[in-house]
Amino acid sequence: MPTEFEIGVFVGVLIGEGHFGGDGRQPHITLRMHIRHESLFRWIERTFPGGRLYGPYNHGGREYFQWMARGTYLRDEIVPLLTDRLGDHLDARATARFVTMRANYSTFLAGGTVSAVSEETEQHSTPTDTIDPHSVLPTPPTPLG
Repeated sequence: MPTEFEIGVFVGVLIGEGHFGGDGRQPHITLRMHIRHESLFRWIERTFPGGRLYGPYNHGGREYFQWMARGTYLRDEIVPLLTDRLGDHLDARATARFVTMRANYSTFLAGGTVSAVSEETEQHSTPTDTIDPHSVLPTPPTPLG
């Protein structure tokens, strides 16, 4: 269970660098940053273990990691965490993007099920421990938001 300090750091990073969107079937939150932030990504991976870390990617001259929260972890853990803490008093733009994501995917976030295609995609996603960090990989899906 993350401490309030850890949650605060996480919320702050998502406000500044996170993307709130979805793939048309289910919502996701994506955090994409340069590989120089690897220690932060590893901390997020340990502290919020329901998300997935991808990369490092080297594409188009950019080197980055990407962390994603989706599926039931997003719905049951991350959305309630952010709902209780995000607000215009912190950042109106990030809050608006989060509210839009919640509205666009309200059925899923209210307890609707993940589609079979989405579950299959998530099961076949490649975690970072199986990726050759020196390979050039295609750009992951661009988040909306």
